[in-house]
Amino acid sequence: MRSPPIPLAKVDATVENDIASRFEVSGYPTLKIFRKGKSFEYNGPREKDGIIDYMGEQAGPPSKHVQNQKQIQGFIKDGDDIVIVGVFSSEQDTAFQIYQETCNSLRDDYKFLHTFNSAVSKLLNVSPGQVVMIQPEKFQSKYEPKSHLLTIHDSTTVSEVKDFFKSHTLPLVGHRKQSNDAKRYTRRPLIVVYYGVDFSFDYRVATQFWRNKVLEVAKDFPEYTFAIADEEDYADELKGLGLSESGEEVNVGILGEGGKRFAMEPEEFDSDVLREFVVAFKKGKLKPIIKSQPIPRSNNGPVKVVVGKNFEEVVMDTKKDVLIEFYAPWCGHCKKLEPEYLALAKKYKHEKNLVIAKMDATGNDIPHESYKVEGFPTIYFAPSNSKQNPVKFEGGERNVEVLSTFLERHATKLSQNRDEL
Repeated sequence: MRSPPIPLAKVDATVENDIASRFEVSGYPTLKIFRKGKSFEYNGPREKDGIIDYMGEQAGPPSKHVQNQKQIQGFIKDGDDIVIVGVFSSEQDTAFQIYQETCNSLRDDYKFLHTFNSAVSKLLNVSPGQVVMIQPEKFQSKYEPKSHLLTIHDSTTVSEVKDFFKSHTLPLVGHRKQSNDAKRYTRRPLIVVYYGVDFSFDYRVATQFWRNKVLEVAKDFPEYTFAIADEEDYADELKGLGLSESGEEVNVGILGEGGKRFAMEPEEFDSDVLREFVVAFKKGKLKPIIKSQPIPRSNNGPVKVVVGKNFEEVVMDTKKDVLIEFYAPWCGHCKKLEPEYLALAKKYKHEKNLVIAKMDATGNDIPHESYKVEGFPTIYFAPSNSKQNPVKFEGGERNVEVLSTFLERHATKLSQNRDEL
């Protein structure tokens, strides 16, 4: 039994519409955490033991109290992530309250520290009421500041502190890992240099040797994010880039906007080679890599087959409306939909400006981020006049009648005499 206990409450949002609207509840179940009257997103597990453990952590302070210099020195010397320390006179400081509120809103994304110790303040060269962000020693370089400082005034907002944290989280060239990918490396374009990354004592020099080569280029392209990544950790990504059998010790890929990917031709790596590749990307001279099954030799059936290589030609054709199903070969719901979808296609087969198509989303890249697939089957209607804003089919039975209604509601190119269909 936890002491003090954490109160649990539930709300029927279909009845309490005002509450649901106030806290932006749009799906069910939605979990929220309330601290001192303010709501925070619940980002933890959804089963009993996981919820208990997660809420136990959430009930604790969002920032760890550091009481001596040795603790701080350890974080800076041996850490893997940005070190954030707030220095304050006491817990009653307005600056401390603002810092704590900010920490609460970002506690799943960072590990925060604070101190009231004058010796720690002196070590950091930081005055009370200030927050300092310091990169661990292994990520520091001559091309960037070792630290960033923010003074929190009584008028400083939580939003301003959050923006400060987010602006200075990453070093010029950081270490992208599976454990930090989703929180640290979502910004695009992302330039990734793959090799045997290992910061343990025996391999640190070799790891830093290649990282220093990347730094020489990264300093000149602040608009891009650069990172190193271990080639074994990202073996699947390298394979997708066509670089898994390159034979080179170091490989480079660019993860661009809209899911586009670019691979550097395998050759002996140095700063000049990397620079040429980045410049070519900046000038738009690189062709993206698209994972694709072969384009069908014959594609005359009622349901057109779309693959990565012909997505642009078929789906993004501004002369035609397109209804497209993204499926997975193993998906039971997709197999159940198949006869209904075929019947739908036959119903509209005489519509010259309407294409009904399908795509195996497990075997092909979707080259436009507007067509997000998070489950199977996913169906989109791409109007001829709004290809970048497709309409997702949501709710309702997946049968000919319901899909016909959906299609006709959004169609721009259907013939006037629909009774003949």
